[in-house]
Amino acid sequence: MRVRDWQDILQEVTEESTDPDGWRAVAGNRRNGVGEDLFIGHPSVGVYQLKTYAKNPRELRGVGTRVARRVDDGLDPLLPAEDAAGRFAVRTPPEDEDHAKEMATRLEETLKVHAEAPTEPDHLFEDVMEAMDAPAFGPMDYEFDGRPDELDELTDEFEEAERLLSAELEDLIEDDAVGRGFH
Repeated sequence: MRVRDWQDILQEVTEESTDPDGWRAVAGNRRNGVGEDLFIGHPSVGVYQLKTYAKNPRELRGVGTRVARRVDDGLDPLLPAEDAAGRFAVRTPPEDEDHAKEMATRLEETLKVHAEAPTEPDHLFEDVMEAMDAPAFGPMDYEFDGRPDELDELTDEFEEAERLLSAELEDLIEDDAVGRGFH
């Protein structure tokens, strides 16, 4: 198991995504300490575990690893169903100014279509993500002030990854002196 920077994991997700709307995620506070836990999975790509924390209001730091090569029958019920209330997306920046203008035009057209006709929020979300070329998006189970039960179950399922990632994250937090507060 290779522990990497959390941004490298998200880069891998964007590169491997052949079915952008097939991703699902579960996230919440870490069990112990500063930061958040995130599991993101796709049936054919696998499951990734990430641990992040805010070093300051503008900088997020963290670590992650791939914990499963595919979503099997044991993991599938732990990831949210399509009708889950929350949504998430991984975005990539436009390649250049022309690409940014093209994305803006597609987004504007998408919003006009949805403004003129009755639509479901999920359909709007999916169409906006497609207009923006989002490489990964889908349902998410997230608790701002806690942990979804499924997050605990996934953490327990991948106990070794949890230990390694927690140790790496604690080292980052200690190096950044984030856990100490202000003097």
